[in-house]
Amino acid sequence: MSGSGPARDGGAPRPARETDRDYGGGSEAWKERGVALRVFIYVFATHLFAGFVWILFYVGEHAKK
Repeated sequence: MSGSGPARDGGAPRPARETDRDYGGGSEAWKERGVALRVFIYVFATHLFAGFVWILFYVGEHAKK
């Protein structure tokens, strides 16, 4: 081929490098951080709830009947 035709990738933009991330409101990196934060909160809340239920069972088992 002569090389004067359109680019093979169709002119699609290349993804940004890891160091070029913009932590603005619409970037993928910001969304990834949001997902990670939600996962951390959900895991923390689930363990907190499980601990509360465990305490209820413990107190109920040791209640004077």
